[in-house]
Amino acid sequence: MKTRKLHVAAVQMKFRPVIGENVGRIVESVRSAARDGADAILFPECAVTGYRRDFRGLQPVPVAEACAAVGRAARAARCNVLVGAPTFRGGRWFNSLLVFDRRGREVFRYSKIHLTADDARFFTPGNSLALFRLDGVPATAIICHERRYPELVRLPVMLGAQILFHPNAGLDRLAISKTKRRGCDGIAGRAFENQIFYVFANSVGPQGGGLWSAGDSKIVAPDSRVLGLANNRDEVIVHAELDLAAAGRRYAREALEQPIFLRAAWRRMIVLCRDQIRKTR
Repeated sequence: MKTRKLHVAAVQMKFRPVIGENVGRIVESVRSAARDGADAILFPECAVTGYRRDFRGLQPVPVAEACAAVGRAARAARCNVLVGAPTFRGGRWFNSLLVFDRRGREVFRYSKIHLTADDARFFTPGNSLALFRLDGVPATAIICHERRYPELVRLPVMLGAQILFHPNAGLDRLAISKTKRRGCDGIAGRAFENQIFYVFANSVGPQGGGLWSAGDSKIVAPDSRVLGLANNRDEVIVHAELDLAAAGRRYAREALEQPIFLRAAWRRMIVLCRDQIRKTR
């Protein structure tokens, strides 16, 4: 039977300089959130390695071993874990979100499509939207900067997604970071316009070189209510229980039907998206 409620957690992290230290923090947070009842736990962008770093010296084996350790933590805690990590495929690096199920198996991998200028110096763009299931619940994902591209959310919601998972690694001047605090970042609007739940996990605090991360990790309901909100200073785990009956995707569904002249084009696009997701799984 399809799950009607899902307890989710968003982990706000301070990145460590060493992969092993980040993994240790991730494993500790998985245990803590699972003890508090979480069914699914989201970590920030590149949580495994940290984001404010020189990626050029990164080696595939240590990163793969670190991701495997996260999978084992998911299995031990018997919960779903979504974690940001660089991934290596076909001789290229991608900025990815890995989805581990309750048995610790990697069941989906989404790679960031729209890269920042810093990303593009090291990572290759992904070429597929995100659509996967957590305990039977359809979900999607974007990574950090991609909040600026609403179609990356709208199309998967048209395909059935009821929850958006958004790992982030804030990297702004302090003045900009301050403007994004206390929910002033458009996330509530994105949840409302799609009638879905929005789970946002961010890094927090000073990032070096005069750059900051606003923190402000949060979980938002389809009616734009903030169900949980972190501060802009501390490592925090934000929890909320989602009633999936509230995520009816009404506005995305209606957009498939009106205006009439776009119906056929929308449906062709949906088929293309579904086929591409299948090819890249």
